[in-house]
Amino acid sequence: MTDVKPLNWEPVPGLGYNVERRADGGMHYTFTELDDKTIQHWQDFAHDHLLDADRLTRNLYDLRQVKDVPESAIRVAVEVNSDPSARKIRLAVVVASEAVANAIRKIAALASTESAAAMKIFTDIDEAEEWLSRPLDQIV
Repeated sequence: MTDVKPLNWEPVPGLGYNVERRADGGMHYTFTELDDKTIQHWQDFAHDHLLDADRLTRNLYDLRQVKDVPESAIRVAVEVNSDPSARKIRLAVVVASEAVANAIRKIAALASTESAAAMKIFTDIDEAEEWLSRPLDQIV
């Protein structure tokens, strides 16, 4: 049995995201907005978790409620996704619009390829879960 690391998450009023621990040990992020306060908090939270990353992890980012991804959020996401520990993550991103999908593609293209998470974009959360449930050595 694999020990599940503590989430160390406390909801903060006014933040545009929430995090829950997935049954497989990864994290399920749900974003409602990407304002500066939310992005700064997420950046700090993500770095804290990357700092002690010790195994391959499956994360789900649900961005279906997000209408627009500001350039500042793209820059921060590129920086976080370029952290060497990010390569230990399989990341499914669920979107509702082509504009948000394009922003995610931009993040993937700009992140350091040596350290970036294995990322795939979905419009259906069940398809994202199916992809995440594959053995971690099967990324395609």
